[in-house]
Amino acid sequence: MTLEDQQLIRRARAGLSRVIEPRDAIGHVLIKALGPVVSWEIMSSGRRLSAEESLALTQAMQRAPEAVGGSMATAAQRWKARASVVDTDADRRALEDVGGWLCVPEDDDWPAQLDQLGLQSPVALWGRGRRTALGRWPRDAVAIVGSRDVTSYGRSITFDLAGALAARGRTIVSGGAYGVDEAAHRAALATGVGPVPTVAVMAGGVDRLYPRGNQELLERVCAEGTVVSESPPGTMPARYRFLDRNRLIAALSAATVLTESRWRSGAQNTAHHADQLSRPVGAVPGSIHSAASAGCHRLIREGAAVLVSDVEEVLSLLEPLGAVAESAPAEQLQIFDGLSQQDRMLADALPVRSGASIDALVSATGLPVRLLLGALRRLERDGLALERDGLWRRPRIR
Repeated sequence: MTLEDQQLIRRARAGLSRVIEPRDAIGHVLIKALGPVVSWEIMSSGRRLSAEESLALTQAMQRAPEAVGGSMATAAQRWKARASVVDTDADRRALEDVGGWLCVPEDDDWPAQLDQLGLQSPVALWGRGRRTALGRWPRDAVAIVGSRDVTSYGRSITFDLAGALAARGRTIVSGGAYGVDEAAHRAALATGVGPVPTVAVMAGGVDRLYPRGNQELLERVCAEGTVVSESPPGTMPARYRFLDRNRLIAALSAATVLTESRWRSGAQNTAHHADQLSRPVGAVPGSIHSAASAGCHRLIREGAAVLVSDVEEVLSLLEPLGAVAESAPAEQLQIFDGLSQQDRMLADALPVRSGASIDALVSATGLPVRLLLGALRRLERDGLALERDGLWRRPRIR
């Protein structure tokens, strides 16, 4: 790809990020079918699609059921109206004024995890601060989210967990809001040892850090961590954008933890997105008398989150099924000698810390439920499997 091609793509995606909203399925399909440069040309000029372009778009829409039913004509009118007031040069200057940068999917350091959002993946990422290892840190990142009106208990547990995780080199991802988000960012900045201790995902432009009461904190995040947004400079953080950005928090993290959340909270929305992406979700319990923890209790009760209470339990969420503890010497694996191939495969798939559901084990081993249950009982009899509340794990071998 030539330098000129790269510049055309960046300019196109900068313009597209002003025109296309996250839920604009037809717009995202158009980009996937025709590419950003041609899509921007069509949206900004309002020209009709060629026969070849129409065929490519039709085929792409047939592969995207969520885009079926939308009106291309209506969408084209909406795009043209928005594109008519786009000034990509002004956006570039506004970004330069705050020392920001633009990352697009065609860049080598684009966070590939965002592509798992499918037609809701961002058109581009506008950022400030450290771009170091942007494409790699989401693998070790943990989202810590919760309510804005945090209690002293919630603030304390957030500080403890975020601080301990950051001290082990993990990146803490949150939304920059008051309450739990603020506590998570502050703890990560205080103890972080990794290249990017914390990331704040904004609901508006990165040149308009919000909320204003956290301006000083977010400026520190810009200096020592990273601030990102899918919205171009100057964008105001409208209410719906907060819900939209929650999917980015979940996608940019290997796991999501709610330290304190009310029954109705944006953090519940983030947990939902994490679950949709098959990312582990943890929730910290609180007092049964505290409404501030009702959302966490709800997720735990419904099986949508694993109960976590310390940093080791949070780290266990990041363990893939079948991961062997690093501290376990090789000779300990001799206990699997004599097992059938089927039982050995299941024993290898059992996590050491967090429990795994029957469905997760079926997915990991490919065993039918009937055979898997029989193998679990044999391993339990031999002291190689433990069950608690319907979740199975492998006991630690001393």
